[in-house]
Amino acid sequence: MTAYALAHLRKAPVHAEVLTYLERIDATLAPFAGRFIVHGGTIDVLEGDWPGDVIVIEFPDLNRARSWYQSSAYQEIKPLRTRHLTGEVILVDGVEPGHDSSQMAATIRRGTDR
Repeated sequence: MTAYALAHLRKAPVHAEVLTYLERIDATLAPFAGRFIVHGGTIDVLEGDWPGDVIVIEFPDLNRARSWYQSSAYQEIKPLRTRHLTGEVILVDGVEPGHDSSQMAATIRRGTDR
């Protein structure tokens, strides 16, 4: 099942180390079939507050996403980002093809309605 690395990074002044991180991250993704699908694009906040950028990286599965994050290649460049940008980073499974929220609700209801 497809998995994603999501980051919500707060805005910060551009720093040379962050630029070096950006120049090197793609090479760390390639061995794990990771690819950017969102990388700091325009954000249209509809509810709440969103101070920062969104980054979404797609992987074929959660195991490869974890392996990328834990890889020596990524761990080597990670400090170039973390020294200058704050935020949250998570890994999450996607949904199976044909996912249906109403079926999900029905399953939950069956489990809670006794």
